[in-house]
Amino acid sequence: MQLRPSQIPREVVKVTDSLEKSGFEAWIVGGCVRDLLIGRKPNDWDIATNATPERIQELFENTFYTNEFGTVGVVNDDAKDETVKVVEVTPYRLEGKYSDARRPDSVVFSQKLEDDLKRRDFTINALAYSPSQGQLIDLYQGIKDIEDKIVRAVGEPSARFEEDALRIMRAVRISAELDFSIEQTTERAMGERVSQLEKISKERIRDEFVRILNSGEPRKTLLLSHKLGILSFVAPELLLGVGVEQNQAHSYDVFEHSLRALQHAADKGWSLDIRLAALLHDIGKPKSRRWSDEKKDWTFHGHEVIGAKIARKTLENLRFSRETIEKVVGLVRWHMFFSDPDKVTLSAVRRIITNVGRENIWDLINLRICDRIGTGRPKEQPFRLRKYQSMIEQALRDPISVSMLAIDGAEVMKTTGEKAGPRIGWILHTLLEEVLDDPGKNTPDYLQKKVTDLAALSDGELRKMGEGGKEKKEEVEGEALKDIRKKYFVE
Repeated sequence: MQLRPSQIPREVVKVTDSLEKSGFEAWIVGGCVRDLLIGRKPNDWDIATNATPERIQELFENTFYTNEFGTVGVVNDDAKDETVKVVEVTPYRLEGKYSDARRPDSVVFSQKLEDDLKRRDFTINALAYSPSQGQLIDLYQGIKDIEDKIVRAVGEPSARFEEDALRIMRAVRISAELDFSIEQTTERAMGERVSQLEKISKERIRDEFVRILNSGEPRKTLLLSHKLGILSFVAPELLLGVGVEQNQAHSYDVFEHSLRALQHAADKGWSLDIRLAALLHDIGKPKSRRWSDEKKDWTFHGHEVIGAKIARKTLENLRFSRETIEKVVGLVRWHMFFSDPDKVTLSAVRRIITNVGRENIWDLINLRICDRIGTGRPKEQPFRLRKYQSMIEQALRDPISVSMLAIDGAEVMKTTGEKAGPRIGWILHTLLEEVLDDPGKNTPDYLQKKVTDLAALSDGELRKMGEGGKEKKEEVEGEALKDIRKKYFVE
């Protein structure tokens, strides 16, 4: 397992070269080195050096401080790749005691790369690479752990988690993103120190949580998070579903069902909003569960209403944006839409579209698919759901009508001098027939001239042409609906 200088973007090499030409050391460090070794594109680039922040800023034209620990952002305005727009350069440092399990009480700059690497969280992140020398430094067997697909703390795991409790979530997040397992001693220390997460800001917890949800294996990772007690500090409301048996339509308890719904969203590569909604869609079931002697089964009437309120509280607690909260809460609230193809009406479909929003209706359908797969049923889209989707597309279509024309009835009356009456309707429908045959004719100039010609016709002639226009409209409308039904295999 090796690196080549050619793998490093020129913007990053320019920074390391500038530092070295000025007499300083410069090493690419951390997760970007790890990602290169496993064939992933780094999301950002970090450089460690023995230069002070002041000297770093003197060497580069456009810089800024990114935190209070000496990290300087070197800005590359001309870079096309967003990952190198800002390259972070940090002096080697030694950190003092972590009194609050969040940040060091003090930071001392060092002249030794070894001092910087030993303070890092995991062995796979304690790697350093020099593009100029082509040298890879690995003091803690990080390369072996990459090969073995293991997340292991640097040094004593308990000490690392005492320093920054968020590393507990970072460990499960990295294991999710890379599909690595967590080394046993490290995992044990995570469980022992998990209560320290109480000291971590909700914003930092949310950011790690989002990355877990956006990973390829969120279900497995959240099960581990539950096992270690992490979920109590992220979304404790989810734990109410653990062991809550559902009705006969479900193969799993509420918690497992929600995780499986989430996993299907991940398998499909769907958005964070759908993943959040899939995870939270049944969060109201534990509070709404009632036994029905009549059905001899559990019922969950109104769980979507209760769930929407709980979902809002959960998302607000994690400091999600208002836009995300409103969308996810809306999806949770309306996920139980009625979809019986024999009984549902187009007007009912239009009401759901109004309730959830035109921009969110297909996300609602995808949530329903996740919900279905989460029950243990293998088929994503049975006939009833495909029929409902065809009705959504029908409801979203602008119906074919004279409103599509480049002129309206008022303009026709102005041009002809005629008052409102059946002749105006006949003229409009005659124009519509022409436009349906040749959309290029739908211009004000052409239609105005055509109106003048039509106005000269008798009532009988104009009625015949107008009725022909209506028939053409119905024919085109029927063909469009036929295509929609064919698309969803519900002809």
